[in-house]
Amino acid sequence: MKAATSARSDRSFVLWGVGGLFLAILLLLVFWPPQDAENPDPTTENAGSQGIKASYLLLSELGYQAERWEVPVTDLRNLDPTRTTLILTQPKLPIKDVKVLQEAVSNFLKRGGRVIATGANGAQLLPNGKTASPENVYQGLCYTEPQGTGTLARAGKVGLLDTVRWDAISSQISVEQKCGPDAVVVRMRVGQGEAIWWASPTPLTNTGLADDASLKLVLASIGPPGRTVLFDEYLHTWRETVSDTLTGLPWAWLNWQCVALALLLLFSFSRRNGPLRMPLTVPRTSPTEFAQSMGRLYEKAGASQAATEAARSRLLEFLRDQCGLPREILRAHPPRVAAELAQRFGGQWDELEQHLQQAGEAHAKALPSKTALKLVQSLEADHKRLREFMLTRRTSAVVHS
Repeated sequence: MKAATSARSDRSFVLWGVGGLFLAILLLLVFWPPQDAENPDPTTENAGSQGIKASYLLLSELGYQAERWEVPVTDLRNLDPTRTTLILTQPKLPIKDVKVLQEAVSNFLKRGGRVIATGANGAQLLPNGKTASPENVYQGLCYTEPQGTGTLARAGKVGLLDTVRWDAISSQISVEQKCGPDAVVVRMRVGQGEAIWWASPTPLTNTGLADDASLKLVLASIGPPGRTVLFDEYLHTWRETVSDTLTGLPWAWLNWQCVALALLLLFSFSRRNGPLRMPLTVPRTSPTEFAQSMGRLYEKAGASQAATEAARSRLLEFLRDQCGLPREILRAHPPRVAAELAQRFGGQWDELEQHLQQAGEAHAKALPSKTALKLVQSLEADHKRLREFMLTRRTSAVVHS
């Protein structure tokens, strides 16, 4: 009774331990913040190479009122758009209500606001924004080719990641920079305001801002000093509900992994708690183990001659003792043995002749293990055929007598 209680206690401890470890790993994966050096999010809190903290601090020193925008975009209606620039760097769009955000940005632009958006998600928030896969063969860091004489083009060759291109060209849109055939910096008039789109936020990042052309593009896009520059942080962390947070996870794979874990636990439990049976072992004195041991020794030593010679000797002894062939015949060449068998008993003994010939040749040189095995099996087959033939012959003689 005590043993059963102890076993149940041990199982409970193991199950609780595995469950706690799995939960801890899951929480770490979900909530552990990335290190700045590895964090790819272009946010004002990120001091790594992909962050935009340097731009946020620099603009404050250049006469701009730089602020973090940590409230919904729909609150833009409460701002003075004529003196405000909103920067949307690679926003993480919500699962739903994208149209509400698009309408809020559009109204802000129509009232005289300025918006800088980057990437495919940023283009979705702009009026009639549309992007496509790049046509340029090289889709890494590209130094752009200015188009025209606009303020954004006069910034010069800017380093941008050519991972997406603008695909909504119209009379209201001015292409300012290109990477090969791809439009990567565009400007558009929306009502009294202006929207600017970049293919990537590289010029704003802590690494890209060190380039003179990137700084010129940033300042030309934001507008003259004295403006309020809002760096959107809300859409980098926004999640409406827990279900929205969980949406997009690979649930099918997670479910299969849970099933596999459950089966593993069940199998381990059944293995430890099933009936105990003694393992089936072959006695060490059995002929099978002896034959296997001798076979391994022959194989290790490469002694194929011994095996073929033993099979040949057994066949010759049977020919001498049971078939009555004289010793001088057996010492002769295999064709003489086959001829003597045909003369005495009739029939064809060509295969036996061939096998004896091969066995005689194998005595002088070692054969490969597979070839030697096949020859031994052939000699044993000849031996069996002769035994059956002699048994049939004796039985027939007894019946006739």
